[in-house]
Amino acid sequence: MKSFIEYSPSTDFPIENLPYGVFTSPNNSEKHIGVAIGDLILDLSVISHLFDGPLLKSKQNVFKEEKLNAFMGLTRPHWLEARATLQKLLDASNPTLQNNTELRQRAFVKQSDAQMHVPAEIGDYTDFYSSIHHATNVGIMFRGKDNALFANWKHLPVGYHGRSSSIVISGTPITRPYGQTLPVEGADPHFGPCRLMDFELEMAAFVGGPPTALGERVTAKDAEDRIFGLVLMNDWSGMSQDF
Repeated sequence: MKSFIEYSPSTDFPIENLPYGVFTSPNNSEKHIGVAIGDLILDLSVISHLFDGPLLKSKQNVFKEEKLNAFMGLTRPHWLEARATLQKLLDASNPTLQNNTELRQRAFVKQSDAQMHVPAEIGDYTDFYSSIHHATNVGIMFRGKDNALFANWKHLPVGYHGRSSSIVISGTPITRPYGQTLPVEGADPHFGPCRLMDFELEMAAFVGGPPTALGERVTAKDAEDRIFGLVLMNDWSGMSQDF
């Protein structure tokens, strides 16, 4: 694939990638959905009328929202059609955007001028133990070396709910949590900033698709139809006592 947008061969955002995000710019304080291409962001609210395929022609409003939720709530075929439309519009052989100077000026924003925001309204957040090494280390801290892993750890995904309101965009200052510590064995507990901070580089998945009914299951074989996208995530945790 070759785009009419010029970018370095080493860019993280070639025409084959085009990741979604939500941004504001110096000239517009309203949040818009965009995709990264090279050093630029393509504002999808400006070109929403160009999503004229059979599935998205009646759903163009989702690209004018301030969050990705409405778009994420569609089906995987809708997502695939959107990606194909974007790659077609950015292709070097397509004049629709390339030769429309007025539309190009409105549609593209420099990434260096943009402020990124959390791209979706996150209603729930589940964290998983997916690494046996990580699970063993945590188990040793809490239960000791001889009982690090639960007996069923290898037979089911261990997940727990996190606080969805704590998910913030890169660059947001992190507040050290407060909790109880025991400086000296037998002394009274002390309430104050945690003395240990744990941080982990993780992969997070945005789960979308149409709503499910109460009690309805989504099986592993249907995962591809539900995973809207992936993102790098830094997991910061404060420990209330030293182990």
